[in-house]
Amino acid sequence: MVDSSDLSVPRPLDHPLPAGMRDLLPEQAGARRKLSRDLLERFALYGYAVVTPPVFEFAEVLERGLGTLAPADVLRFIEPESGEVAALRPDMTPQIARIVATRLRGRPPPFRLCYEGTVLRRRSGRARKHRQIPQVGVELAGVAAPGGDIELLALAADALHAAGLQRFTIDLGDAGVARALLSPLPPEMQARVSEALAHKDESEVARLCSVASAPNADALAALPTLHGRRDALVEGVARLAKSPAALPAERLLALFDAAASSGLGGHVTADLGEVRGFAYYTGTIFHAYAPGTGDAVGSGGRYDELLGRFGWALPAAGFGLDLDRLGEALGLASSRGAPGVRVVVVGEGDHPRLGELRARGIAAVAIADRSLAMAWAQAWDFSHLLDASDWVDAKTGASIPSPVGERSDR
Repeated sequence: MVDSSDLSVPRPLDHPLPAGMRDLLPEQAGARRKLSRDLLERFALYGYAVVTPPVFEFAEVLERGLGTLAPADVLRFIEPESGEVAALRPDMTPQIARIVATRLRGRPPPFRLCYEGTVLRRRSGRARKHRQIPQVGVELAGVAAPGGDIELLALAADALHAAGLQRFTIDLGDAGVARALLSPLPPEMQARVSEALAHKDESEVARLCSVASAPNADALAALPTLHGRRDALVEGVARLAKSPAALPAERLLALFDAAASSGLGGHVTADLGEVRGFAYYTGTIFHAYAPGTGDAVGSGGRYDELLGRFGWALPAAGFGLDLDRLGEALGLASSRGAPGVRVVVVGEGDHPRLGELRARGIAAVAIADRSLAMAWAQAWDFSHLLDASDWVDAKTGASIPSPVGERSDR
C-alpha cells in the first residue's frame, strides 16, 4: 500500500529528464541554430528544397525503411486517435522516401530534398550518450551511381567547409564488398563476423571463418587491413580480384578516383572492410570524421532499394550531418561564440530607440536601472549599453563610439 503522504512530496529535480535527453541553454541553442541555418542555406545553393516530416508516424510505415536499426531501437506508443502503433522517428530517410513516393509522385525526378530535425533512438552509439540526435541532411532520388554519389560527396565536403570545418576526412566504403563475402554464412555468423570486422579484429575474423568453414575465409580475413589511401585500395582490389567481392571493390576504387579528380583528394580515404549499414545500403557508404569528436560528424550512402518499398523504385542516396558531433568538432558545444552587436537600452519598455535598433536587425532590450542593466548585459552576452546618447562597452564599462554607424550629433 502506498502512503498517501508520499504523494504530496515533489519529485527532486536534480535529474529531471529521461536518460539520454537534455536541454540546450541559450548559447548552445543559438550556436546550433546558426550551424543548421548555414548548412541548409548551402544545400539550397545546390538546388535542394526543404521538407519537414512529422516527428512520429505509424510504425508500419517507418519500419519499411528502417534498414539497419533493430526493432529495440525504436520508441513506440499507441496513437490515441486511431488506436494503431506509432513510432517516434529513428531515421529521417524512410520519411523522405514516403514523401517522394506518395506526396511528390506527380513531379518529375530527380528529387533534391533536404531536412532538419531530431531523431530519437532507444540505444546509444559507441561514443554517444544522447538518444536525441539533431540532424540536417539531404536525399537525392532519381540519380544513379556514380553521378549521384559524386554529387553528394562534393556537397558534403562543401557543406562542412561552409560550416567552418577545415580538417575532416570522408571515408568511403561499398556495401557490396561485405555482402558478397558474408552472404554464404548463416545470419548469426554473419552478425558475429561483421562485429569483428567493425572492430578490425583480424584474429577474431580468422577464427570465426575457420569455425564456420567460410568459403571466402581468405578474403574476409584480409578486410581489416584494407583501409587507407589509394594505395591500400589498389592492394585490396588485387587481393579480392578472385573473390565474389571483386566488382564492388573495383567500383569503390573508381569512386575514389572520381572523388579525387573532383577536388576531394585531400579529404577522402577508403575502407574495403566497412560493414556499418551494409545490410541497408546497396553501394556506396561514407562517413565523415573530424578532430575534436569521438564519432562521425556525418554519414550516408546509396540505398537504391528503399523507394521501391514505398511503391516507386528509384535510385537514391543521401547523407545526414549530426549537429552535436559537428558542433563539437567546430568547438561550438560549450562556446558562446561572438554574439555581434546586441544592445541593452537603459530606459523603459516603450523607449523609442528599441524600435529603431530592431528595425536595423539589432537585438535590443530595455532595462530601467543602469546598474542592473550592466549586470544583465554581461550575463546574457549583450555587447553594448545605450544610456541616453552614451554608448558603453558591456564587458568593460568603458564609453565607446556608436557601434551602429550613427551620427555623432544624434
